[in-house]
Amino acid sequence: MQPLLSRHVETEESLRLGVTSGWYTTKVSGTFVTGPHDTEKECLSKIAELNPPIKRK
Repeated sequence: MQPLLSRHVETEESLRLGVTSGWYTTKVSGTFVTGPHDTEKECLSKIAELNPPIKRK
């Protein structure tokens, strides 16, 4: 799976994109995966849930 990123969408951009402002989980390409989240912490938690770190032996 692609690495996921957290991204904050402010009011001006949210109006242009037709989404609610807040924190979003996005693919590297910029495609929204989840959101909006109220805080960056919530967004990062969702990223960890969807894309857990690889466990090395």
